[in-house]
Amino acid sequence: MPAPKKPTLKPDFATFGGIALALGGILGGLLLEKGSIMDVAQFTAALIVVGGTLGALLVTTPLESLKLALSHCKLIFFENRYAAAGLIDEMIGYCMKARSKGTTSLELDAANTKDPFLRKGLNMAADGHSVAELKTTMDLEIDTADQRFEEAAKVFDSAGGYAPTVGIIGAVLGLIQVMKNLGDISLVGHGIAVAFVATIYGVGIANLLLLPAAGKIRARARAECERKELLLNGLVGILEGVNPRVLRSRLNAYLQESQKKTGSRVGSAARAA
Repeated sequence: MPAPKKPTLKPDFATFGGIALALGGILGGLLLEKGSIMDVAQFTAALIVVGGTLGALLVTTPLESLKLALSHCKLIFFENRYAAAGLIDEMIGYCMKARSKGTTSLELDAANTKDPFLRKGLNMAADGHSVAELKTTMDLEIDTADQRFEEAAKVFDSAGGYAPTVGIIGAVLGLIQVMKNLGDISLVGHGIAVAFVATIYGVGIANLLLLPAAGKIRARARAECERKELLLNGLVGILEGVNPRVLRSRLNAYLQESQKKTGSRVGSAARAA
């Protein structure tokens, strides 16, 4: 049996496209209103919003949680893609091997796999653990990983809540400077416009980056949880001695409808041959 492949890390073009579309729409609307990019290009406003948000985040978030969130940043722009159909075929292969040679034969496969979750499950199966022990241990693995995802997502949620408020603080600071120059009325309008840039930065960063990032991390968590549940159900079927055809029928529930139809056509063609 060939060594199982790890999920491939590939760019998430939806994230890149979404950011580009959002910025393009906002800046495009600004230009259509006869505005200028320089109207919103204010280093001071960016410094207030980014610095204030990060400071508030450090106060409210444990350092370990912040490190965890930073380690999950790559999942916003990249995704671990895996083929459910390939995982099902892999589990069926293990099932057929276990039925013919016994579950102890899976020890070599466990050593060859690069997936820590699957390796642990195969080792437990090879060591003769019961179905209940396997489910308890592997469910704990799934729950723990899901909690880490959620902890990282909450950091971005918190940052998304602070950024607009810090933006308002920046706007008020700008208005204070405007009030100092009321003697020159020609500068008042320009000063007010500049003051509100901090609010734009705060609201924009929160709603275009931070809050969507939390949602994307949770989406990644759901996909990873589904992948591990597929593997767990396959391992349970192996320990129960389920017929490979029955096990495949169970695991096909994880396939999308289009994949189910394709698999059905392939299976019909194979039987006809």
